[in-house]
Amino acid sequence: MLGMKAFGFVIVSAIALALLALPGISPTRPAQNSYLGFDLNEYPGDDALPTLRKTFTFSSYWLTPAPGEKHNSWLGKRSLLAKQGFGFVVLYNGRLTRNLKSEPDAKRKGTNDAENAAKLAHQEGFRAGSVIFLDIEEGGRLTPAYHEYVGSWIDTLAQLHFRAGAYCSAVVLPDGPGHTITTVTDLEEHLGGRKLVYWVFNDVCPPAPGCVFPQTPPPAAQSGIEHAMVWQFAQSPQQKKRTEQCAATYSADGNCYAPVDTQHKWLLDVNAATTANPSAPPE
Repeated sequence: MLGMKAFGFVIVSAIALALLALPGISPTRPAQNSYLGFDLNEYPGDDALPTLRKTFTFSSYWLTPAPGEKHNSWLGKRSLLAKQGFGFVVLYNGRLTRNLKSEPDAKRKGTNDAENAAKLAHQEGFRAGSVIFLDIEEGGRLTPAYHEYVGSWIDTLAQLHFRAGAYCSAVVLPDGPGHTITTVTDLEEHLGGRKLVYWVFNDVCPPAPGCVFPQTPPPAAQSGIEHAMVWQFAQSPQQKKRTEQCAATYSADGNCYAPVDTQHKWLLDVNAATTANPSAPPE
């Protein structure tokens, strides 16, 4: 026979199982950690770091000039950011399709860019094993030449003891009658067994919450890419067609500003990540 304590335990367990079977009641699961970060094309300035650190755990870090920029103001700033406690998403500006003349040309340029990225990352103090994200600005389906470029980027970084990442679109786009595509999906169809770490952008509301800064950021998987490490869910300037349902969260000028930025000095993009330091080498 069961003792009274054992009998009580059985009864309680049975009640708990019965409750879990009821609609709307599910087991409590530990929440996935999620961290808030920002990215900017221009370095915000040394004086901005303590202020931005009140809201953000990690920051972008460009190894090259950002798209549309002629100079790079981030170089030499890694130690200052690290001293403030920031983690990093390290970025390298990728080529545009029109700059890849053929598949052999694309493969050569992918190798050259990866070698340059690794050299710059070493110079900036990022250790072997760090993730370097290739900034892919074009959305939807990519060309065969572009896939050669990305494949060469991945292979060369691996040879140089860095991990390859890609910043790319998770926005769903039409892809012929009755079909849709994201850049992530297209990349994965052409990786040939290679591995990429994904930093995706998808500011469509929903799933994006808009220009918000919650203490518990949304999980990166909410972007629509379950295995994304980083999700950029708000952009500056605001993309009005994609953000109509969360337009009120953006500033009147159509940009996104940190809550501590009362003077609107830094129009930025907002990200959530599964780790506080997305580019860090594995421990």
